[in-house]
Amino acid sequence: MRPGLTSCSSFGTLKELQAKFWLMPVTLAPCRNGGIGRRAWFRSMYSQGCGGSSPLFGTIKFCKERQKRDAKASRFCFLWNLQPLSHPGLALGTVMTHLDRILVQTRIALSQRRSPDRLRELERMAADHTPRGFAAALRTAAKTRPAVIAELKKASPSKGLIRPEFDPAWLAQSLERGGAACLSVLTDEPFFQGSLRNLEIASQSVKLPCLRKDFIVDEFQIVEARAHRADAILLIVAALTDAELRTLRKAAKDAELDVLCEVHDREELARALDLGCEMFGVNSRNLRTFEVNTAEAEKLAELLPTDSVRVAESGIGSAADIRRMLGAGYDAFLIGESLMRKDDPGEALAALLQPQLVAAE
Repeated sequence: MRPGLTSCSSFGTLKELQAKFWLMPVTLAPCRNGGIGRRAWFRSMYSQGCGGSSPLFGTIKFCKERQKRDAKASRFCFLWNLQPLSHPGLALGTVMTHLDRILVQTRIALSQRRSPDRLRELERMAADHTPRGFAAALRTAAKTRPAVIAELKKASPSKGLIRPEFDPAWLAQSLERGGAACLSVLTDEPFFQGSLRNLEIASQSVKLPCLRKDFIVDEFQIVEARAHRADAILLIVAALTDAELRTLRKAAKDAELDVLCEVHDREELARALDLGCEMFGVNSRNLRTFEVNTAEAEKLAELLPTDSVRVAESGIGSAADIRRMLGAGYDAFLIGESLMRKDDPGEALAALLQPQLVAAE
């Protein structure tokens, strides 16, 4: 245990706590757990010790203790609405956005499941899956019809529960029959009620290439993706630094997984252009506020690389939406919520893709 952290009374000021946990001093928000008070939570957390200088440095035991400490620090940030120094993109004095909270929780979950043994197991699983060419499938479909990436989504932070009865195998097969070119499967659990198991089941149930839809922040998640039969991953520019984007892009390429690089505005697109991703998507939903604005996506279409597959994301629920985005220059369309709310998503997709509707003026 670190000197000076033997009791609750020794915690000191919030400023001192921030220094001990490498935190930026940002605006506080009410405790989000709805139960245990902050002081009681601190007492529980510190009673187990916080690590520190040790002759065990560099050993497996030390690494495990470091992992536990990092998870506690992230949990501290989440409850107090603080920003870890290791998470970029938030200015001093600002409150965490929806995206920031999701990223903190993503890192907490990642730290709890990542281990050398688990990585070796995932690498063996990944070797058993041959990626099926996600971008190539979209290019082929786009020659004859609107290429739709149909998304399996049970819930979302902005809409709540979308589809109570969620059978990934049946949904995947229904969407394949309905004319989907590819599938997107949510694997985030805390906010979207997804899972890697859903991805694996859906992928095994169809011949369509599948995208792991999640907040990818670490190379470990890319190995997870292929191990659970994904053929592509999503990289969200708003969630990553330039260095992280380059590292994760290379890791995906090494794993033979295509990358859908998601942007929301011109600034993010400028950061991503040099990555050479197979697909560029413009999400009309602002991940910081969850507001949808398709007008910005229409403007950005002409700026996307012409040698990539250009994907319109969010705010697409009708043939008129598809016609408008086709006219703007998009090749493919990610559609989720509007299909998931239908009794038979595949039938809904087939109706949406009727040639006379898509081609109508």
